[in-house]
Order: sequence, then C-alpha cells, then structure tokens
Amino acid sequence: MTTRRSFGHVAAGLSASSALTVEASATPAHAGRVLASWNDGAAQSAITDFVQAVTTAGSRDFVPVAARIAVFDNDSTLWCEVPTVQLMFAIDRVRQLLPQHPEWRTQQPFKAAIDNDMSALAATGQRGIVEILMTTHAGNTSEQFAVVVADWLATARHPKSGRPYTEMIYQPMLELLDFLRHHGFRTFVVSGGGVEFMRVWAEKVYGIPPEQVIGSTIKTRHQVSAGGTGELFRLPAVDFIDDGAGKSEAIGKFIRQRPIAAFGNSDGDLQMLQYTTRGSGSRLGLIVHHDDAKREVAYDRNSDIGRLAKALDMAGPAGWVVVSMKKDWHQIFPDHDGEQTDGSS
Repeated sequence: MTTRRSFGHVAAGLSASSALTVEASATPAHAGRVLASWNDGAAQSAITDFVQAVTTAGSRDFVPVAARIAVFDNDSTLWCEVPTVQLMFAIDRVRQLLPQHPEWRTQQPFKAAIDNDMSALAATGQRGIVEILMTTHAGNTSEQFAVVVADWLATARHPKSGRPYTEMIYQPMLELLDFLRHHGFRTFVVSGGGVEFMRVWAEKVYGIPPEQVIGSTIKTRHQVSAGGTGELFRLPAVDFIDDGAGKSEAIGKFIRQRPIAAFGNSDGDLQMLQYTTRGSGSRLGLIVHHDDAKREVAYDRNSDIGRLAKALDMAGPAGWVVVSMKKDWHQIFPDHDGEQTDGSS
C-alpha cells in the first residue's frame, strides 16, 4: 500500500532543474522559465518536484490524470483580499439600491456602507456583513445577477492601485495554475466567496470553468415568469457557507474525489489542507503567507480578514509549504502596459 508523502520539503533525489519545461504565464523578461515569477528556493522546488513525481510514468508516486486534482482558495490565495472584493461589490450595491430603500440612511449595517465607515461596519460583526451580502445579492434571477456582477467589475477599481479587481490577481499563482494544467491537473476554486459571483469571471481570469468553481450559496426558488420561462430566483437567505470544514465537505459533494494538492492562505483553509494531504500517496499542501507590506499587505495571526494562526502552526509538522510573498515571489501582480505593478502605489 502506498504511503503518504508530503512535499512540504524538497523531495530527496529530485531536482527542480529536471522539471518538464512549460509555457507559463510569465513576464517577457522571464518567458520560457517554469514558474517565472517565483524566486529559486525551497517553495518553488517543492512544487516542481511534486509535479514531476506524480506525473512521471513508472515513478512510485505516479498519479493517473483522472486523479490529478488541485483545489485553490480564492481570496488572498489567487487574488487580493484587502479589500475583500465581494464586500466592495456589496457596498456599492447598497448605494445603487438606496433610492429604493431610503430607510437605509439611518439603519445599520446599511448606514455604515453608505457612509463608507468601515469601523462602524466592522462593529456590526459577521451578522451585519451577512445581512448586507444577502440583501444586495438577492431579489433577481441568476442571469440578472451575473449581468450586475459583470457590469460592476467593468468599472470598479482597487482603491490603492487604481486597477480593475480582475488585475489584482497574483502572477505567481496564475503561473502555478498553468503549470499544473500543463501536467494534466484539473484545477478547482474552493472558496468562501459567493459561487455565482465568482463564476462570472473565473474562466476569463483564471482559466477555470464555472463547473469547477465551488463557493458559498444563497437559497433559490424556481419560478415561472410572465412569459412562461422557468427561472431561478435568488432569495435573501443563506444556503451553504463554503469555509472551514465546509470546504472539505463541498469537495466530497461536488468533486467526489480527494484532491492531491491544496492551496490556501488562512485558517479557513485548514480543513481543506488536512483533507487533501492526509490521503495516501504523494500530496502537496501550500499556504500563501502575506508578509510583504511594501508590495502588498502583511497580516496573519491578528488579522480580522484572512487570519492565519492554526494553519501556520500546523504547517511544519504537516509538511505543508509556506510561501513567503516577500521572499519567494519576485513579482506580485501581472505587468500592466509593460511595467511591473505591485499595488504599493
């Protein structure tokens, strides 16, 4: 019986230089190099060694293509979480819907959103955030909601960089997605974010089709329109939260196979990392550690968003790779107009 092997440390006898070449999403200066935005080091080597081991025919770690499944958290793993993009969408929706709800001017948590008072909004706690999300995401069909999201993304900008949110994605992770898919992996998003919010843009931005996006859901009701068309009407009620243990439960329900690689950034990804790496055979668990205040942001244990404490403590004993954005990535975001943009401007 094959025993589980973790690639949190460089696998003995393998060299990163022997990894198969692949055309990654790289900057022109590094085109042709595997994981071009990753600095040489243990993190990059652990990834390339793992992929070589599980994709080399005849290797004791070989994994058939059908079982090559990799799961990725979204917020702070694939794109920025400061600010949280879907929350920014919800706040803008509050202002857009305000003419229909003038009472919101004096009601929390809506007043805080209208006033852009993040401290007051935070004081409403999780209940307040959920109320805003439910109220602004419901009252329409799935198709109508998709149009609202697409229209917002076309004009919304990150408050610090001034770039579209769909450009505030991590170049090294885009390269990793391409690298894995080049070697026969199916890549899935498994996120606490709203599934219908992410499915609007995930394929264009990440190359991940809608059916491979798993996330939190609100309840829907089938109804027939005046024209006789069947529609799914979105209700202001939580159906499923895809976070914590919910992530591994959703993987079992929708993917129906245990992944062999998992990528996250916070304690919300802990159970997904555990579920993935405790299977038999070769496994890869990776945590993106936000420790680069100059080029992005630095936060972990004491953060209200993307808290990383338990998973960070467990990473060493579990053999998970902890990626330092500061040390392991020489580029954070994709180039823009031929210039590297790191979001620090």
